[in-house]
Amino acid sequence: MTKTHALRGLYIVTPDWDDTARLLAVTEQALLGGAALVQYRHKTADMPLRRQQATALLTLCRRYHKPLIINDHLDLCMEIDADGLHVGGTDISVAEARAQIGAGKILGASCYGDMQLARSAVASGASYIAFGGFYPSRIKKYAVTTSADIVRDAGQEFDLPRVVIGGMTLQNCQPLMANGAEMVAAISSVYMAENPQQAAADFSRLF
Repeated sequence: MTKTHALRGLYIVTPDWDDTARLLAVTEQALLGGAALVQYRHKTADMPLRRQQATALLTLCRRYHKPLIINDHLDLCMEIDADGLHVGGTDISVAEARAQIGAGKILGASCYGDMQLARSAVASGASYIAFGGFYPSRIKKYAVTTSADIVRDAGQEFDLPRVVIGGMTLQNCQPLMANGAEMVAAISSVYMAENPQQAAADFSRLF
């Protein structure tokens, strides 16, 4: 983990919006509300749009002194010198990602509901481990099979921040926080909220 950023609080993940102005405006509202970290994730963008949005988000995050993590795209992370990278189960390995981005960057790993994946990620140099989905999501399609117990079990085994993701709302994240989750990742609960700043503030208050 980098020394400059404490990995705790609301972790916002961007939706697949092509409208960069809207993306920046809502992200800024969330940062004003207290979001602790931003992950840029856009599954359908072409490379020019992805580069434009990531660069603009990095400038915004720098202004608020919050880290920007790039989902999946190691090359983009390196090109714009983002604060870190998040890798999933089908992306490059955690060990390979850590070797490429160096020791000073944040590196997150999706572990779904699998402790063995978490063990491998921790051993390979992850900065945090992400579990989920716990609940049905409006954004991502996945099997909702992750047990809330994994958060507590991971806390007993590893000394790394735990991120929970998947259909997170103000109410349903609280049992996971009670089990020790240090970060709650949200997409629609913030980006689709009527008042994103208030939504982010409500999540942030839980911490």
